[in-house]
Amino acid sequence: MESAAARPRPVLTAGSVLPADADRAALVARVQGPDGPCVAAVRGEEVVDLTAVAPTVADLMERDDAADVVREAAGGQVWRLDDLLGNQDVPRLLAPVDLQVIKAAGVTFARSLLERVIEERTGGDPAQAARIRDRVGEVVGGTLDGIRPGSPEADKARELLVAEGLWSQYLEVGIGPDPEVFTKAPVLSAVGTGADIGVLGASVWNNPEPEAVLVVDSRGRVRGATLGNDVNLRDIEGRSALLLSRAKDNNASCAIGPFVRLFDEDFDLDTVRGLDIDLRIDGTDGYVLHGSSSMREISRDVLDLVAATHGPHHQYPDGFVLFTGTLFAPTEDRQAPGAGFTHEHGDVVRISSPRLGALVNTVVPSEQATPWTFGVGALMRSLARRGLL
Repeated sequence: MESAAARPRPVLTAGSVLPADADRAALVARVQGPDGPCVAAVRGEEVVDLTAVAPTVADLMERDDAADVVREAAGGQVWRLDDLLGNQDVPRLLAPVDLQVIKAAGVTFARSLLERVIEERTGGDPAQAARIRDRVGEVVGGTLDGIRPGSPEADKARELLVAEGLWSQYLEVGIGPDPEVFTKAPVLSAVGTGADIGVLGASVWNNPEPEAVLVVDSRGRVRGATLGNDVNLRDIEGRSALLLSRAKDNNASCAIGPFVRLFDEDFDLDTVRGLDIDLRIDGTDGYVLHGSSSMREISRDVLDLVAATHGPHHQYPDGFVLFTGTLFAPTEDRQAPGAGFTHEHGDVVRISSPRLGALVNTVVPSEQATPWTFGVGALMRSLARRGLL
């Protein structure tokens, strides 16, 4: 198998990753500099080091004037964004979050909800997917369209599905009163745009999950948003929901970026509620897949997902980021008839939205991705050496 290091990487430029209205956006980046990670502001096609003002992104999110800081604060070193995007060594872009806990909400769209049911019914066997999909579609049809989770209509749908023997733990969190919220990945383990993204080598049925990601401070205030890829191993989770951690949390299996866009007069929660998120996959063999996910079709409001994560029941002293789920669940065959979609190594995954830019990653086995070695202790030591703590 070709090594990850030898595989060609997509060519990224500032124009290919910035939001369409970047000139009006307050954008936060993180840069791996020679002395350690830096909090930075994206100003045009320049990236300005703000670590002396806010040593971590988590600290920046606690400031009421965060957007003003990003736009106006005097900074240190300045990099060209094109140079950061073209570099796999130092300096380079990192995921634009640091001390925040990485959380994810699952089964928040009806279409992908049914695919989770199909995974469960097949026991993770892609060869059975087409048959089970037809059966579920026969019974459910449009029953779940527009249903508000926890409502009387959802209860009626539940009764129908139970009667048909199709009730599932995924339907429980999809239309029941409580959403699924889980910890996607450890603090500081996410990769950024331009990096490899890992798919566990044992998985033979998997797909990307393009999502809007909320950035929330310690008080539960949503301060901005970015894009994420919550890689999904359908065969492993399909065997048992108790394998969620095995399916979701592997080396390089969480990508976030390219930047955090802070809320301001031009970009707010209502903007996030109306986002369209596009996905394109380019295989090394010429294979191309297009998909999209519209936040307008989400079953639960994003603030309901935040409230299920943070509150009297659970606090996050350094804030958290929250993947909000995806409508995207590819079913077209790739490797064999009836087997549906699965990744091949070398796939380039581009997740984009005009207001957030583009997150671009190349699929490799998690076992071949760059090992994760820089944790919280290393970050604290790095900041202390630079006199930033």
